[in-house]
Amino acid sequence: MSDPWQECMDHCVEVTKRAGEMIREALQKNIAVMQKSSPVDLVTETDQKVEQLIISSIKEKYPTHSFIGEESVAAGAPSVLTDNPTWIIDPIDGTTNFVHRFPFVSVSIGFTVKKEIEFGIVYSCIEDKMYTARKGKGAFCNGVPIRVSGQEDISQSLVLTEINFKNNPEQFNTMLANVNTILTIPVHGIRSPGSAAINMCLVACGSADAYYHMGIHCWDMAGGAAVVTEAGGVIVDISGESLRQRKNTSVTLFKGC
Repeated sequence: MSDPWQECMDHCVEVTKRAGEMIREALQKNIAVMQKSSPVDLVTETDQKVEQLIISSIKEKYPTHSFIGEESVAAGAPSVLTDNPTWIIDPIDGTTNFVHRFPFVSVSIGFTVKKEIEFGIVYSCIEDKMYTARKGKGAFCNGVPIRVSGQEDISQSLVLTEINFKNNPEQFNTMLANVNTILTIPVHGIRSPGSAAINMCLVACGSADAYYHMGIHCWDMAGGAAVVTEAGGVIVDISGESLRQRKNTSVTLFKGC
C-alpha cells in the first residue's frame, strides 16, 4: 500500500532542493532589503520568490492542502492550524544571515496532519546539508542517521540561542539576563548562529546540547521540531510542558533528556 505522507515528503525534498538553488543563485547578486516590523526584521525579494516557488509547486500536486508561510502571513494571510494536511514554511530562515552572506541560511518546511507533525525538512543550503525526519522513522542529515548527544549535565553543555534587537526594553533586559544566568551556571559556552531551524538541527546532530528561544513562530520551528524529536531530543515550553506548534510562543529545546 502506498504511503501518501512519504510521497509528500519525497516531493518536498525535491522542491526544497530547488528552493536552495534559488537562494544560492541570489547570493551571487545584489540583495534588495526591506523592513517588516522593525529595523532588524528584514525581508528580501528572494524570501518572497522562494515561498511562492514552494507553495505553487506543492499546491499543483496537492491542491486541497493548506499552507502557513512566513511571508504569506506577513502579507495578511491567516495563520491557522487545522486538521487538514498543512505545510508550514519558512522560505529563508536566517534572512539577516542571507543579507550579510553569513553561511547559516535554511529552507524550513514542516508538514502536519490533524495538528501533528508528520515530517520536517531543513535544508542548510549554503552548507548543502539536508536534514530530514519522518514521524517514527528517525532523523537524517544527507541520508546519514543523526542523534542528539545525550548530555544531561548543563555545565558540560554548549548552548544555542539568538541575541538581537528588541523594541520592548523589558524583553531586551530579559534576553540579556537569560544569557547571564546560563553563562554563570557555568556552561561551556553560548553560540548564536542566526537560524532557528539550523540551531535545532545542530542540537539534533549532537553539535550543541541545548537551544532556547524566546518568542518563536511556528514557521521557525516546524521543520526543526521534527528533526529534533526524531533524533531523540525533546521540545518543551518554559513551563516544561510538551510544545505544540503555535503562532508565537516561548520555547526551550533540550536534547537527550
